[in-house]
This record gives sequence, C-alpha cells and structure tokens, in this order.
Amino acid sequence: MALFRYPRPLPSEITPREMYLSRRGLIGGAAALTGLATAAHATTLQTRPGPYSAGLTPTPHEDVTHYNNFYEFGMGKADPSANAQGFHPLPWTLEITGLVRRPVRLDVEQLLRSPAIEERIYRMRCVEAWSMVIPWDGIPLATLLKDADPDPRATHVAFESVLRPSEMPGQNGGFSGIQWPYVEGLRLDEAMNPLTLLALGIYGETLPNQNGAPVRLVVPWKYGFKGIKSIQRIRLLDHEPSTTWNRLAADEYGFYANVNPQVDHPRWSQATERVIGSHSLFGATRQPTLMFNGYGEQVADLYRGMDLRKDF
Repeated sequence: MALFRYPRPLPSEITPREMYLSRRGLIGGAAALTGLATAAHATTLQTRPGPYSAGLTPTPHEDVTHYNNFYEFGMGKADPSANAQGFHPLPWTLEITGLVRRPVRLDVEQLLRSPAIEERIYRMRCVEAWSMVIPWDGIPLATLLKDADPDPRATHVAFESVLRPSEMPGQNGGFSGIQWPYVEGLRLDEAMNPLTLLALGIYGETLPNQNGAPVRLVVPWKYGFKGIKSIQRIRLLDHEPSTTWNRLAADEYGFYANVNPQVDHPRWSQATERVIGSHSLFGATRQPTLMFNGYGEQVADLYRGMDLRKDF
C-alpha cells in the first residue's frame, strides 16, 4: 500500500491504456531503428508498477535521451548523447558507508536483476525552467539505506559521482568551474521519503549513458540538478554536505533546491516552465510550475516551519 496518494493528474495528462501498452511494446524496435538510446548497453529490466506510476503522459523517448544536462559529457543539451558512447557503466560498485552500522557494497549488475525494481512515472523540473515526465525504473533509496542501518547520529546523506576523465570529456576542463567529481546531498528524512528513488532505468530498460548510467538519484520535488548521475558512493553524515552547484554559486543554487514557483532564479522566473516534447504554433508549450513540482502532499511536512525563501 502507498503511504501517500499520488498527485491527481489533469485529464489531458492521462494516456489511454491501449496507447500506453502499445507504446511500451514498440519501444525496443523504435530505439533500434532510430538510435534513440546508447543501445549497446541497454537491456530490458524486470519491473513492476510502483505506487506512484499513475496518470502522467511520458515525454517522448527521444527527447528524454537527447535533451540532457550531464556536464561530464559537455555543456550542450545534445552533447551527452553524442559524447557518452565510450563510457562503460558496467561492471560497477555502489558503496553506502559513513554513519551506518552495516556498510553496504552493492554489485550494480546484481541490482539490475532485483525483483524490487519499480516503475515510477514522475514529473521532472529543471532549474532552467523546462520540464519532462519520465518513466523511471528503480528502487526506493530508503530500502537500501535501511539495509545499511543508519546510525542515530546521521542527519544527512552525501552522494558522489564517478571521476573518470578518460571517458568523460567534460571532466577534462570542459567547464572549469566545476570541481570534479560531482557531489550532491539530502537531509536524511528527504532521502528516506518514499518518493526518493535510485533509478536504474527508463522506459523499462537500463539507463542510457547520457541519462546517468548505471545508477542515478531521482528526487521529483526538487530541481533536476539534485539528481546526481553515475553514483559510486553514498555516505551518511552528521552535517550538511557540500554540493557541486551550491559551492559554485550559492546565491543561485541552494542546498534544498525545492521546486518553488514563488522564488525566482536570480536570472529568470520560475513561475512557468517549457514542456519538452510538446508542440504548438509558437513552439513548446508553457505551463504553470507547481509548488514542490506537484508533490506537496507527500513532502510539504518535511519543511514545516522553514522559510522557503531563505532555505531555497
């Protein structure tokens, strides 16, 4: 049973069942014909519907896999799909250490065969004011953290991406302001929230390289830069960890990064968003941005009493 009700979708967001099932059946063939993913590594996952997988119409597969921010592979939106072909996501080990009673060392190839993988169709809102809807396949982060048995002193969770400049051209000075590897963090209660997911795939297949293979973080009520990709290390701490964008520009990218249409980025409004994959006479559709990206029912209590303009 789900602990929370899923945000109610608009009628226009709901895909007819027969169309959705037909789309899933065609994904493999379409990808092979049009080169939609880094297909050399894509394999089908054994997934089951998760408690948050109802209602939202996914963004077209080509947009999800070809419109990305992944600065390890370049600054442009098309750079990751073009430059990630030489990245090797397997074999891969994921460590959970720090303030835990049972440190965990996971073989991701075994994790990819887990019967616990769920499909979660989530909204994704980028801090740059564009959005997608992505059908992720993964395991709730809380499941793995509980296996590690957090120490009572733990208050935060730190994430670290891979450092592999031989395969990630962006780590060779493509954006010199970033100190590699990419790092991110959450409060422990945010990490344990049922919505927080360690994603292993999209559209029922393993993650393409450009989408963060083999394992990435998905926190759907936060801006997309919190979703660190190609994670190698997770550490539980008793303090707030440093994060890549916060240390690069703290006045623009706060630690919390909750989607909030009432708090603008210093250089643009966050009140609306451009919907990737939509089309109209004037280009992509714009729609109002939802507080907590529409997940307020599940997460608003985490921030009760906080000043969300100060703790942005």
